[in-house]
Amino acid sequence: MLESDLPALAAQVLWAAFILAAVFGAVAQRTHFCTMGALADIVNMGDWVRMRMWVLAIAVAMVGFNGMVALGWVQAGNSIYGGPRVIWLSHLAGGLVFGFGMVLASGCGSKTLVRIGGGSLKSLVVFTVLGLTAYATLRGVAAVARVATVDAVGITLPAGQDLPSLLSHVTGMTVRSAAGWTGLLAGGLLAAWVLVRPEGRRGEVLLAGGAIGAAVVGVWWVSGVLGHLIEHPQTLEETFIATNSRRMESLSFASPIAYAVDWLILFSDTSKVLTIAIVSVAGVVAGSAAVALVSRTFRWEGFAGTEDTANHLVGAMLMGLGGVTALGCTIGQGVSGVSTLSLGSFIALAGIVGGGVAALKYQAWRLDHSA
Repeated sequence: MLESDLPALAAQVLWAAFILAAVFGAVAQRTHFCTMGALADIVNMGDWVRMRMWVLAIAVAMVGFNGMVALGWVQAGNSIYGGPRVIWLSHLAGGLVFGFGMVLASGCGSKTLVRIGGGSLKSLVVFTVLGLTAYATLRGVAAVARVATVDAVGITLPAGQDLPSLLSHVTGMTVRSAAGWTGLLAGGLLAAWVLVRPEGRRGEVLLAGGAIGAAVVGVWWVSGVLGHLIEHPQTLEETFIATNSRRMESLSFASPIAYAVDWLILFSDTSKVLTIAIVSVAGVVAGSAAVALVSRTFRWEGFAGTEDTANHLVGAMLMGLGGVTALGCTIGQGVSGVSTLSLGSFIALAGIVGGGVAALKYQAWRLDHSA
């Protein structure tokens, strides 16, 4: 590829990511897709409908991503999730903190963006605080503490930490073959669990799970295939165009919100350019706003009082800290990460679920004692 062709390729990558993120936002607004809400429905009412949305999205993403690995299009090792070092304490601790925070803040990072599109001013506050805290955890004072503590604890595997790479190392199968079979098996079992009950075959479950899972796969393709250069014309190195990590990326909403805030603050700095992460944040808000306006559900929303404000501020800070530490959120690790079948992503997801359930139990305890 010629150097003069790079701007056009970057524009294609960014527009494609924006459109896929807008689809995510539109579907999430239309179906009330919410990972925190899925946990709350189970804990408070025993309702598994929104959890089946989330699980179906994971199933679709697993099958799609590993199908691309089997075809030789992408490799898990080219993402932040597939390296041989498993920083299990960061994944677990970060997941617990993020999960607790998302309950206090009335939703995770993606739900915050969806709510902004629907007119929530308190979600705009959460967005700002989450972004600043996440940036401090990426590169500021919290980053120093993170690297010196939880990031220092881990194990190094003889192969990539994604299951296909580990199976290949143990059995001698090719990674492509292992990915095809494990992705199909794991995704198929999850999809079967969703569809076995009538509630899992509802239109909104199929729409949310199918579209959101497909959007995650789509962004994997955009960054890992469309934006992949074997040899950059300037550096002569392998490159993934328009990514912050310089690796293959998909949807996530912890670090990307930090990058979006950074881009907005330092817009006049020519070194600050748009990336997949930044346009994905804007895309979710745009898609959600479009559906909210068309369906006439757009409503301005503010804080209910001092305690509500405090809960959302603390929750936003915990999400920023936990999301970066865990290397992702309910979407970044809970769909994009686990789609690679990475061990670290499963640990982070377990932490997020555990933290969310603990926060819901805490809220119930507070209500009982205040009554």
